[in-house]
Amino acid sequence: MMLIKNGIITNDDRQFKSDVLIENGKVKEIGLNLQVPVDTEIIDAEGSLLIPGGIDPHTHFQLPFMGTVAVDDFDIGTKASIAGGTTFIIDFVIPTKGQSLIAAYDQWRKWADEKVNCDYSLHVAITWWSEQVSKEMEILVKERGVNSFKVFMAYKNSFMINDEEMYQVFKRCKELGALAQVHAENGDLVHEGQKKVLEMGITGPEGHELSRPEECEAEATNRAITIANRVNTPVYIVHVMSKGAAEVIVKHKKEGKKVYGEPIAAGLGVDGTHMWNKDWRHAAAYVMGPPIRPDPQTKEILMDYLASGDLSCVGTDNCTFCADQKAMGKDDFTKIPNGVNGVEDRMSIVWDKGVNTGKLTPCEFVRATSTAAAKIFNVYPQKGRIDVGSDADIVIWDPKKTKTISKETHHHACDFNIFEGMNVTGIAVTTIVKGKVVWSNNTLSTVKGSGKFVPRLPFGSVFDGITQRDQVRNELLRKVEREPYTGKVFQPETK
Repeated sequence: MMLIKNGIITNDDRQFKSDVLIENGKVKEIGLNLQVPVDTEIIDAEGSLLIPGGIDPHTHFQLPFMGTVAVDDFDIGTKASIAGGTTFIIDFVIPTKGQSLIAAYDQWRKWADEKVNCDYSLHVAITWWSEQVSKEMEILVKERGVNSFKVFMAYKNSFMINDEEMYQVFKRCKELGALAQVHAENGDLVHEGQKKVLEMGITGPEGHELSRPEECEAEATNRAITIANRVNTPVYIVHVMSKGAAEVIVKHKKEGKKVYGEPIAAGLGVDGTHMWNKDWRHAAAYVMGPPIRPDPQTKEILMDYLASGDLSCVGTDNCTFCADQKAMGKDDFTKIPNGVNGVEDRMSIVWDKGVNTGKLTPCEFVRATSTAAAKIFNVYPQKGRIDVGSDADIVIWDPKKTKTISKETHHHACDFNIFEGMNVTGIAVTTIVKGKVVWSNNTLSTVKGSGKFVPRLPFGSVFDGITQRDQVRNELLRKVEREPYTGKVFQPETK
């Protein structure tokens, strides 16, 4: 047993001072002056908040991508997560075109199960469409614990699917009760933009942003939401990186569309001017898709939308590559592996840029970094809440303690940190995973492979109201009864 004393429990809906008793990896009791056995481990959290372990709904650990593999594998990646206060991640299975979804899922499970240090789950990307894919989606939902599928509107000739295929994927998601996710960039325009920029002799990292400007993201975001709305199924836009894309989401939400937007730590913490740095290595480290926008106001605007609830929850798109991997694109920016770090620093970035600036309350911080994702992806209240019966994934959060982010001290495998030198106030001083202390006194005590896959059921709360919407819409689709037309009919000439 473990007793955490004197902390301030901070859920998304309320704060209150209380002790927490943990037994067998679950929260057993909450209250003051709890009676516990004499051999109970006691942790004093005086002056700190007790928050639900963070949930990062968007990671790519050891992802094979652009001819190489991301260096944060499931062991290193979940260690970095835990050191920053994140205790549950949802990674992405990304099949190649023509590959069985089931075979890809099984491969990702094998990679992860033997390495993860905390619980995890998996989204699955749909990179091609066929009857086989449709059938395998059903198997994944009904037998393998998957309730979310992602499509790419970018990466032409690789992951990208067209609008008709996206429509079919969305229809199937709706039938199965799975949430549709979208990487929203106009892949055709990006492809043409890359050719144009290269023809102009721009081969460096700045060409990445120049070839895929904000309007490409905003247009695709609008198109994805429109298609999802025609199907009448909820849609989740991953890594919202620009003011334009965020404004599109806000517009559609005001119109009642079922859309969720995910900003990421990179977009909230830095700006894309780094891609114009004279040091090629420094500039290349910031290359990801969609790009981190150079407008320094973008991160403020995204935080404002997160605070208002127009953007839902914070991910990272953590997909790390070292200098020699990024150098694959030294003469051609299109060959730079896309990806940045973020999973370790996500929580502190959001606290520092959100709570410390007065934009977020502590409860709203919990919503943005944990609870909203738990609800959207249907693992609540097992995850995302401190309550009786919930998993004992708890972070002791010191709102006044500071640290300086650096590649010299981070737990990633990459040799660069995009937040290098940033001073943040508000950090995880202790991380508890399933009732065991795995991060304390700046020391990890994780057990490789100890995390478990968490299956997620379909038809979560994001589908609330969908059936009623269908009924209302169908009532508007009425046939007009009229007399048959009896006039002349033009007959085209036949040759």
